[in-house]
Amino acid sequence: MDPNRPKWSSQFEWILSMINVGVHMVDIHGATVYYNETMANIDGLSLKQVLGQNILELFPSLTNETSTLHLVLQKSTPITDQLQTYVNLQGKHITSINSTYPLFENDVMIGAVEIARDISNVMSMYDQILDLNKQLVASKQKNKSKVGSADYHFSDIIGQDSNFLKAISLAKKAARTPSPVLICGTTGTGKELVAQSIHNASSRSSHPFLAQNCAAVPKELMEALLFGTNRGAFTGSVDRQGIFEQANGGTLFFDELSSLDLGLQAKLLRVLQDGKIRRIGGTTEQQVNVRVIAAMNMDPTEAVEKGILRSDLLFRLNVVQIELPELAKRRSDIPSLVEHFVQSCNERFGTHVRGLTENAIARLYHFHWPGNIRQLSHAIESAFNMMDMGCDLIEENHLPAFLFENNPPARVTPKRLVPDSITQSPMQTNLQELLDQVERDTIRHMFEACHGNISRTAEALGIKRQSLQYKLTKYEIRHT
Repeated sequence: MDPNRPKWSSQFEWILSMINVGVHMVDIHGATVYYNETMANIDGLSLKQVLGQNILELFPSLTNETSTLHLVLQKSTPITDQLQTYVNLQGKHITSINSTYPLFENDVMIGAVEIARDISNVMSMYDQILDLNKQLVASKQKNKSKVGSADYHFSDIIGQDSNFLKAISLAKKAARTPSPVLICGTTGTGKELVAQSIHNASSRSSHPFLAQNCAAVPKELMEALLFGTNRGAFTGSVDRQGIFEQANGGTLFFDELSSLDLGLQAKLLRVLQDGKIRRIGGTTEQQVNVRVIAAMNMDPTEAVEKGILRSDLLFRLNVVQIELPELAKRRSDIPSLVEHFVQSCNERFGTHVRGLTENAIARLYHFHWPGNIRQLSHAIESAFNMMDMGCDLIEENHLPAFLFENNPPARVTPKRLVPDSITQSPMQTNLQELLDQVERDTIRHMFEACHGNISRTAEALGIKRQSLQYKLTKYEIRHT
């Protein structure tokens, strides 16, 4: 025998006491021979209560058929990623994900070890999500005057960038059909806003809209969340609807689709193909009528190449693919977005801020916006918090610090009033032609500076809106 073995045994025991998963080891008769502190915290017991005790005495709610440790002792085969709910001696309900393995010495089984991860809080969250969704659906069915459960409509979407308008036009067309939709765009580009708008513009608008972030729920719980459970599916399980049943007739929005477990992606594909689901532990299938809209913050082809998205699921979802451009690629929309966020903050804070100075707008315009529209919204809200009482214009110094990192000061470049073509050959132009050209260039410059907003341009020029519209037509000036 290795003389160092006792020393290393104590070190291994110390390591097992420090890790954040529970470890429970029993002998061939089911008596506890090792039990670490984490498992003690999960079960609400002390080491003295457990050591030497049989697991069925410790947990009266378990039986030879439901205890994973006993099942492994009986069959000598591992059980992995098993969801289990039980009641400990203190009457506390525990939900854990267990992996249980037989232990052998010289090919003879001498016991079993269970490694457990406590998900009681996550399970509570899962129950709350399903209960809240159920209450929401019931409320919408009771109050027929309200439509759906999505807040946003296409009329709420702000932007005139040509590529952005193409994406919104495609989304409006997609609202007319029940086909799956895949919305692609980096974080903060407004994917859920577009998904809600599609739902509200569709024939499903009076039915539920449920959104689920695929990265927010552990994979072991996601299947139950999607498809529901039947009593007896696992220890402690009850009859409960999943979100597919709850959204029947409406729309399910899956955000961060590439975070969904590949096995569940296969099951989602089957639902998309035949419209049928089966609860965990169920023996029959149910037909559901749900439109699926999915969103990703990365290129779907790249996700397939990396092995985190099934190619067959992509082909099925990619009936309509909507690409939302980054804010850095639609900078012309920044002023109108800023105006919206200023109005929103005024309503929330009870203030009367008129807007931003030219240098502050220029600072926003020249930033690269990795967080897109969401980051811009937060920047405006941050500026409101930095303004002094009575100030009605957001200045550069009110803007958050991240806008100034590795970014030179933003300054507005003055525009020449008299065109170069006239100063170079003044003798070829009479006074009226000079005045007309100056007026044309002045209006064009201000119209572009106001990003095509006629009201703001007229106010900046000090003329009536009707007069401006006449001159825009006269000089054939259009926003580009």
